[in-house]
Amino acid sequence: MAKKQFKTESKKLLDMMVNSIYTHKEIFLRELISNASDAIDKLYFKSLTDDSVTLKKEDYEIRITVDSEARTLTLTDNGCGMTREELENNLGTIAKSGSFDFKNNPENKGEEGEKIDIIGQFGVGFYSAFMVADKITVESRAYGSDEAYRWESSGADGYTVEPCEKEACGTVITLHIKDDTDDEKYGDYLNSYRIQALVKKYSDYIRYPIRMLVETERIKEGTKDEYEKTVQDQTLNSMVPLWKKNASEVTDEEYKNFYEEKFYDYEAPLKVIRQKAEGASNFVAMMFIPSHAPYNYYSRDYEKGLQLYSSGVMIMDKCKELLPDYFSFVRGLVDSSELSLNISREMLQHNRQLSVIAKSVEKKIASELSKMLSAEREKYERFFDAFGAQLKWGLYSDYGMHKDVLQDLILFKSSFEGKYVTLKEYVTRAKEEQNKIYFASGDSIEKIKLLPQVESVTAHGYEVLYLTEDVDEFALQMLRTYSDKEFSNVCQDNLDLDTDEEKERIKSENEKAKELFALIKESVGGNLHSVRFTASLQNHPVCLSSEGALSVNMEKILNKTPGMEEAALKAELVLEININHPIAEKLKELFESDKEKLASYSKVLYTQARLVGGLSVEDPAEFGELICNLMLQ
Repeated sequence: MAKKQFKTESKKLLDMMVNSIYTHKEIFLRELISNASDAIDKLYFKSLTDDSVTLKKEDYEIRITVDSEARTLTLTDNGCGMTREELENNLGTIAKSGSFDFKNNPENKGEEGEKIDIIGQFGVGFYSAFMVADKITVESRAYGSDEAYRWESSGADGYTVEPCEKEACGTVITLHIKDDTDDEKYGDYLNSYRIQALVKKYSDYIRYPIRMLVETERIKEGTKDEYEKTVQDQTLNSMVPLWKKNASEVTDEEYKNFYEEKFYDYEAPLKVIRQKAEGASNFVAMMFIPSHAPYNYYSRDYEKGLQLYSSGVMIMDKCKELLPDYFSFVRGLVDSSELSLNISREMLQHNRQLSVIAKSVEKKIASELSKMLSAEREKYERFFDAFGAQLKWGLYSDYGMHKDVLQDLILFKSSFEGKYVTLKEYVTRAKEEQNKIYFASGDSIEKIKLLPQVESVTAHGYEVLYLTEDVDEFALQMLRTYSDKEFSNVCQDNLDLDTDEEKERIKSENEKAKELFALIKESVGGNLHSVRFTASLQNHPVCLSSEGALSVNMEKILNKTPGMEEAALKAELVLEININHPIAEKLKELFESDKEKLASYSKVLYTQARLVGGLSVEDPAEFGELICNLMLQ
């Protein structure tokens, strides 16, 4: 029989289909199953108004057959089938989609609530099979016809169509799988376990059963270690998506099993979020908040994103556009029948519709986290232990533009009972005259409590937030205020806790001690920006604070960041001396009597302040020698 040519610039276009459009060769199975599902949908739709269609909904199926010896993979459906003309038009014309025509025919509308949701749009999915097959045979008989036809092609050179025998309506597609190469193991698609995995991954929620004979091994009856092989007819897909069931019909165990199976976790999720949107964009979402962070969550290897389905068929495993970075811990999926997909159905065309879905998902996640914080505080704190740092990074990123979404979701431990508090809780119990939110940063809460400034602030009756993560101070600096109260680092020079009388006294003492301070600064060296007396240190003799935007703790964090070593950022350190401590009078006395000893004392006090502030000793050998000398005096 003469071979017919495709009705386009066939070789060039088919080569593009096979080699350029699809990223992963395994997609071919999804495409063929989706086409089979569409064919069944069309016949089922006809049965709604045509009593001559005797098949019931439960009679429809898609069957997969593997013959590893013949190197064939066969897909069979009992759908509407194709006439000779349809074989010519749908398979002989690349990018001609019968499903698209059916879907867009205004006469094809279901009755009594029945929705016929055709998947195919572009008419190119069938040709993806040429990525793995060197010959494809299609045998099809249209419903209502007594004739069947065989379409066969080995690729871009053309195809043949001839009559064949087929008992029932439907379509049989047989792929002759290519031989293996050094780069590609095409034989994997003749492995029943591989086929099962691909069906589960991409086509688990096709509404009709996908069946296959699967060979299994079991211990032979009456023996302990002899195995026998059995063949079972298995249904590979779940068919009904869990997210399309009413929430009241789904048990916690079903959610747990679904989550653990689909997202490879070993623990049940902390929370399940269901969402159904209708209006500007129609979609359903089922999302999970994990109970713990994945091992690679805070690394560059972690990939965020929700699974994306179109009418139950998985299009993308991780659609990162659906989640903002600060909610990247969320796992789950979105299913919509209205997505604008590109020709391969592997990727989305970036359009307004996707943005609308993403914005809606973001609001839903934020709302559910807020509810958890209010109604399930213990569970929320467990969540925050795992993912709180990500929310804080969200506050810091993009110049604080997400603060309205995140500022009421973040928690800090504080001096109030040592428990987690929200910013709203802090403000609610703040003193009436208090116009600042006080915080202190350090490697741990225990070290923060030892800071002289923290002791001073808490002694005045103010609550202090404990910031122990690298991102904390940067996030609050970007936030700047909350409920009209400024954030104030207790270790910076603008603490302002003294009375007016104390302020005047300190101002006077600092004026008189300018020469003393100059000598102390000269003795310590270049890392010290200034020296002053303070009345805010309770029982501590000295402390280090800083001037300007860069705090002592931020200096530590930035200088340990890869790539920042050469910048050597320095905070403007201030040595504060307690005017009410005996050491102040001792320094004044030494300034008049023994400036050499004053220099030694200054170095010791400065190093002491560095140690208390969590900074390293700049010259350990010199510090040790100074201590020994003072002990011998």
